[in-house]
Amino acid sequence: MALKLSVPSLTLESAKHLKETILTSEPEASVDIDVEAKTVTIESNASAETFKQLITVTGHTVA
Repeated sequence: MALKLSVPSLTLESAKHLKETILTSEPEASVDIDVEAKTVTIESNASAETFKQLITVTGHTVA
């Protein structure tokens, strides 16, 4: 399942940390972060809620 989330607070500096956090929790996930568009696209079998919580834990909000 591909999930595309809008993360308005995303910056170049925070993108690496966010990706590491997601992959620590869901190592099989494919994560693509577009800092310019402020989006995070994830392919995984985990629920959307799981990824929203991981994004929130890193200090971001999901729009």
